[in-house]
Amino acid sequence: MSRQALLVIILAVLSAWSVALSDETSTPAEFVNTLMPQPSQLAAQAGRLIITSSFTATADHFRDPRLDAAVTRVLDRLRVHTAIAIAPILASSTPATLIVSVGGSGEKIQTVSEDESYSLDVTPSGAHLHSATVVGAMRGLETLLQLIQSDATGYFVPSISIRDTPRFRWRGLLIDCGRHFMPVDVLKRTLDGMASVKLNVFHWHLSEDQGFRMESKAFPKLAGLGSDGLFYTQEQAREIVTYAHDRGIRVVPEFDMPGHSSSWFVGYPDLASGPGPFHIEREFGVFDPVMDPTRESTYKFLDTFIGEMAAVFPDHFLHIGGDENNGVEWNANPRIQHFMREHKLKDAAALQNYFNQRLFKLLEKHGKDMIGWDEILTPDLPGGVVVQSWRGFDSLAAGAKNGYRGILSAGYYLNHKNTAEMHYAVDPLPAASTLNTDQQARILGGEACMWTEQTSPQTLDSRLWPRAAAIAERLWSPRTVDSVDDMYRRLAAESLRLEGFGLTHISQEGVSLRRFAGTEQIGPLQIFASVLEPVSFDEQASMQHPNALTPLNQLADALPPDPPSRHNFEVLVRSYLQDPRTRKHEEANLVAGFNSWIAIEPAILQMMSASPQLAQAEPRAPQLAELGTTGIEAVWYLSSGLPAAAGWKTEKLALIDTAEKTQALVRFTVIKPLRDLVNAVSEPTAK
Repeated sequence: MSRQALLVIILAVLSAWSVALSDETSTPAEFVNTLMPQPSQLAAQAGRLIITSSFTATADHFRDPRLDAAVTRVLDRLRVHTAIAIAPILASSTPATLIVSVGGSGEKIQTVSEDESYSLDVTPSGAHLHSATVVGAMRGLETLLQLIQSDATGYFVPSISIRDTPRFRWRGLLIDCGRHFMPVDVLKRTLDGMASVKLNVFHWHLSEDQGFRMESKAFPKLAGLGSDGLFYTQEQAREIVTYAHDRGIRVVPEFDMPGHSSSWFVGYPDLASGPGPFHIEREFGVFDPVMDPTRESTYKFLDTFIGEMAAVFPDHFLHIGGDENNGVEWNANPRIQHFMREHKLKDAAALQNYFNQRLFKLLEKHGKDMIGWDEILTPDLPGGVVVQSWRGFDSLAAGAKNGYRGILSAGYYLNHKNTAEMHYAVDPLPAASTLNTDQQARILGGEACMWTEQTSPQTLDSRLWPRAAAIAERLWSPRTVDSVDDMYRRLAAESLRLEGFGLTHISQEGVSLRRFAGTEQIGPLQIFASVLEPVSFDEQASMQHPNALTPLNQLADALPPDPPSRHNFEVLVRSYLQDPRTRKHEEANLVAGFNSWIAIEPAILQMMSASPQLAQAEPRAPQLAELGTTGIEAVWYLSSGLPAAAGWKTEKLALIDTAEKTQALVRFTVIKPLRDLVNAVSEPTAK
């Protein structure tokens, strides 16, 4: 058998890890639930709606261009998915397979109170979607697309009845475009992904020490000197706002002030509290430059700027940042210190509160509600402010108890590269919460965050997806939807759907691996990469010390956080260890996988010898082969019921401990289950 044929078999075995586990959790009924997020109420029924070229769709009550565009997108995706020629949307009076009944357009400018609920009924004769608003219809249409299944007879939608409404009103995703600029096309496909999983707020982080990314015609030097030429024109920003609106997503811009504002001062140094000179920061962290809140000219500038941005961004909220001001420049400036004494402001926190109150009035003047990070929460903060918590639920709850609305981001930082399981366990209103009914109502929801110190346009998708879908489910579905195993099963299906309409979180890895290897024949490298993931955010920061100019094109950058191998292998080992003597199916899958790790070592080392980027991970190849040998031996002992030789367990656990150590910015995903296998092997009986 050729090496290529062997690798094809090995890859098939590895994919079987996931397939075998999915088969165990699917229901015997015709409906296989891969919906994400899970609806509030769902009842599967007998029968199916067959999708053929006669499938048609119409809106029979209210219609507007936004609804027609939403239905048209669904039909387009249906054509692509099924390869069936499906007619465009029909006139309202024409009978159709899919009837969309909408009560009205909904709010002109979408708010947190927009009605997003819908009902969907599918029978063998047709599908009927009801909603009060166009946004609700959009949510139901995404559910309909997720329901599509296939078998040997073709494509169909199972008969089902769904009644659905979101648990939280604010379900957001922050993209930091200040540290690394993200092109418009990348943001658009991100919005498509958000719509698929029913996220409804795009938090657009547009200014940071490393770049001011929004064109201002009133103050052209903001982006002109503060962005390295990488910024969004007002026309592009409006394009993003429209694109998001057409998908039921609000756009909330963030302009950091008074801190994280070095890029403002490159063009307008008079805004700053210190003398300068100022430059775009290339390093990451907290820097001293900060706005001067004691000058009236600062507020005159901000009045004009906010008025200009209010015309670009129609949402009712504007995010001011407000975090991580270290107060160094304020404390070092005699004039500012004199101002603080005159106004009886005891410290930098009090001065920032003064700034926030002035800023609140400017925002109010231009029809905007203020939102900011935890640091803005002070006793004198105006009541209409929304506080976004990066510090945790205790901080969020404290704001709610004091009358402030809030959203949770702590635990939802996707840039930390944690597992979907970890994010899934975080809840804006955990069951143990002691908040009363009124206080709970002030918790608007949550927001995933993608800060981009270690993320480029090429890697953004793999850092967001599919993990963001798990957070989306936590924010939409009932709290009782909490099975981690089932979440991962459905997440795998949603991941394929996301890639299917334009996201690149799966394909990007292959693109990078082919570039590293200089060949299309990367079977061994794919196996190697499948059991690796990047180290955590903090580990990469300490090991690599990246700055804004660091090329993010190493092996670690090509790998997705929390790849399928981690959970699939964990579940496979868990199932096998229930009864190693009888679990022959699991045993065969384990042994095949372990053998693949051993078999690829020569080919991997050969590729690494010709690729500087791969060569950094060279020690990982023999480690993987050793882990494969350890796994085979452990399975043999467990399946035979025989004890290991004296010292075997100690030796193998030491090997696993060594392999667990971070190296080349990557780590193995299979360490914990392998350790469980070794620990399950019996020791020799002492005499």
